[in-house]
Amino acid sequence: MKPRTGLFAAALILLTGPAVAEVYRNVDAQGNVTFSDEPTKGSKAVEVKPVTTVTLPKPQNVRETDKLREEVKREGSVYDSVGFAYPENNQAFHSGSGDIQFEVRSTPGLQAGHKYEVTLDGQPVGQSTSGSVSVRNVFRGTHDARVHIVDENGVQVKTGPAISFTVHRPSVAN
Repeated sequence: MKPRTGLFAAALILLTGPAVAEVYRNVDAQGNVTFSDEPTKGSKAVEVKPVTTVTLPKPQNVRETDKLREEVKREGSVYDSVGFAYPENNQAFHSGSGDIQFEVRSTPGLQAGHKYEVTLDGQPVGQSTSGSVSVRNVFRGTHDARVHIVDENGVQVKTGPAISFTVHRPSVAN
């Protein structure tokens, strides 16, 4: 009898194992969507992607990263300032094509291996060693821009103040 009980238990586990991992989606008459691990009338099985796991770094690696950050801070202190020469803060201007030529400066000038990086509305839009960054087809309206100095590893070593500017572009409506 015991071999049969063990065989029955193994078969039961094999049959119920996949069912436990299933997720079912159901939409009621009012359009409300619910998810459950138990099938109901009208529900459909949903394929669930595997869960992403993150392995935390070892404490000694975190300390090494902190040391690197301290080196970057010391390196970044070489620059007294970085900012936009054009456009100016709160400036409004017309640009039929939406193209903008950002002009940035730093004191002192860039060190070897460093670049200016311009972000527009929080997104990087260009890098330059010359201090001039062109951005094409900027939509009409008010935008925020910021300039950073990045090293050869892409780490920001100095950040300038944010500016706001407004682009006027012709449209069919006006």
